[in-house]
Amino acid sequence: MAKKGMVGIWADEHKLISAAEKTRQHGFRLFDAISPFPVHGLAAAVGVKRSWIPWVTFIMGITGTTVGWAFQYFVAAVDWPLIIGGKPYHSLPAFAPVMFELTILFGALSSVAACFIVCGLPKVNPPVIDPDLTCDKFALFVPEDDVGYDPEKIKTLFNDLGATEVRAAEF
Repeated sequence: MAKKGMVGIWADEHKLISAAEKTRQHGFRLFDAISPFPVHGLAAAVGVKRSWIPWVTFIMGITGTTVGWAFQYFVAAVDWPLIIGGKPYHSLPAFAPVMFELTILFGALSSVAACFIVCGLPKVNPPVIDPDLTCDKFALFVPEDDVGYDPEKIKTLFNDLGATEVRAAEF
């Protein structure tokens, strides 16, 4: 579902960072920055908090390790105990490769799934603010539901901050 709001478009990423900081200082909290490539300092200027996805990766990695150990222990020591080459039933060094692989598998797949959920993917036919935002332009989008939303106030603010274009848009 596309949100309506105001968008300001800039041609320089340094001006965008400055504009994002000033937009935050004016009390807007739900605005979004759009950039064709990663811009150092932009996330801090917009006020993006640290992601919780690394915690998902960590927890699911531990889960993968535990599942790998439990499965091998059950098979080797409980269900089908065989002494092979003099190893004990519960041989942790022999279990390590499978435990490692399941740690990586669970962590990686859960990270991808969490990223898809957080980003709301897949998006079918997302609205396009400006086609040049994928190559050489930068934008700030303030949605209608942001605190203190006033189209004229935002238009004046973005023009004062050096935007090359300011208009109503959906994103």
